[in-house]
Amino acid sequence: MLDDISLSVKLERLPPHTAEQKHIHQHTQQFFFILKGKAVFEIGHERVELTANQGIHIQVGEQHKVLNEGDEDLELILSSQPAVGNDRMNIE
Repeated sequence: MLDDISLSVKLERLPPHTAEQKHIHQHTQQFFFILKGKAVFEIGHERVELTANQGIHIQVGEQHKVLNEGDEDLELILSSQPAVGNDRMNIE
């Protein structure tokens, strides 16, 4: 994977029935590409479900969180540009 100040590309896993906290990035855009499992993205007040070989772009400043409501691990590639660093601000 790549972890540079201008671009970060990482493999991430979320165990079944887990979620991250809703948050925003003031300077970072992100692209999530699902490898395995089913992801639910809460973006603002909208829910978007993605499965393997689908991706979603999160714009700078969009409130979002990723949930794994399934019974298997969720595996995804997360690309952040620029790298997140201290740019994450939790909402919940």
